[in-house]
Amino acid sequence: QVQLVESGGGLVQAGGSLRLSCAASGTIFSIDRLGWHRQAPGNQRELVAAIFSSGSTNYGDSVKGRFTISRDNAKNTVYLQMNSLEPEDTAVYYCNADIATERSKRLYVEYWGKGTLVTVSP
Repeated sequence: QVQLVESGGGLVQAGGSLRLSCAASGTIFSIDRLGWHRQAPGNQRELVAAIFSSGSTNYGDSVKGRFTISRDNAKNTVYLQMNSLEPEDTAVYYCNADIATERSKRLYVEYWGKGTLVTVSP
């Protein structure tokens, strides 16, 4: 089985920074896309950032220029560096990934973590 575990959330003042991490574990053969989504109370889940095995990235419009996604393939880990945080960034942040396992090397399945809460105070 595959697990994604997020860490790094917490409380920060507006203008501050946080770094989220998400580690994938299990019988992993290959990881293609790694990404972060977020969901604020009363809102739909939205894309924050994604990074592909090629290294290409894309970002949600609201975080461009403030957040940076990166990955460490050796550690099966994705990071989200969040700078210039705003109260509107308050949400539960979820990691997700398209992963092929040792058992099904040709089939990429999307997995999700349980989320980590980020709270930005004014």
